[in-house]
Amino acid sequence: MVGGGQSRELLGHPASWSWAASLTVPGIEAEADPARAVDNARYVNDHLAEIVDAHPGRFAAFAALPLQDPAAAVTELRRTVERLGFKGALVNDHIQGRYLDDPAFDRVWAALSELGVPLYLHPGMPPADRWRVLDAHPELDGALWSWQAATGGHAMRVIMSGVFDRHPEATMILGHAGEFLPFQLSRFDSRYATLTVPHPLRRKPSEYFGTNVLATTSGVLSPAAIEALVHVLGADSVLFAVDYPYERTGAAVTALERTRLPDADKQKIASGNARRLLRL
Repeated sequence: MVGGGQSRELLGHPASWSWAASLTVPGIEAEADPARAVDNARYVNDHLAEIVDAHPGRFAAFAALPLQDPAAAVTELRRTVERLGFKGALVNDHIQGRYLDDPAFDRVWAALSELGVPLYLHPGMPPADRWRVLDAHPELDGALWSWQAATGGHAMRVIMSGVFDRHPEATMILGHAGEFLPFQLSRFDSRYATLTVPHPLRRKPSEYFGTNVLATTSGVLSPAAIEALVHVLGADSVLFAVDYPYERTGAAVTALERTRLPDADKQKIASGNARRLLRL
């Protein structure tokens, strides 16, 4: 499973914990000094490797990358995957106001494709921009709304910039049922068809979802929402997650169990897809 675990029997199988460990917000991305970012990323990843080595049946890891220095980020990605056995990388949204569609990061996407590992795009903080829509409503800032909107916007930048046309084997994972995006696919297609852009995509925007863009159930405790997500992306493109420690593991498990999905699809979502994608 990605980004979470299970605390009791799921779909009739004995409970077994499995976590994708990673450095979350504010993360390496908040470090302004590129040299310190390189040192800190290596320190964090070595520490994660020690945890995984001590509990290999329970943990796997996503690398923290010093994207302030893209060349160093590629070096660290290769080290963590090839030498430490990490399963991919996790990025906490923007890097000092830069997004992953920046041409400087193309070498990172190329390395991810070559290594066959995904990038998990996670919400980040502090925000890159001041959103006036949040004024006088601090409750909207963070996990309630703004993180999903900002991360979804970042993901759309990656798609619209042609990253997946240049790197068709690259995979990006979005949490929280895809950060609002899967339920807008028809609108993305209809509106994009009316636009004239300098470098048109090779496919419709929706066609990158379920292929290059996958989603987890992290933070989604509604069986109906999970069913809808699977209906849109397909059962092979949705991965179970909890959003621990922010959500209760038992509630996340129950949400998947109470869907009306076929048992075979539930098994894919619960563990099969993660095992295949992360080569667990």
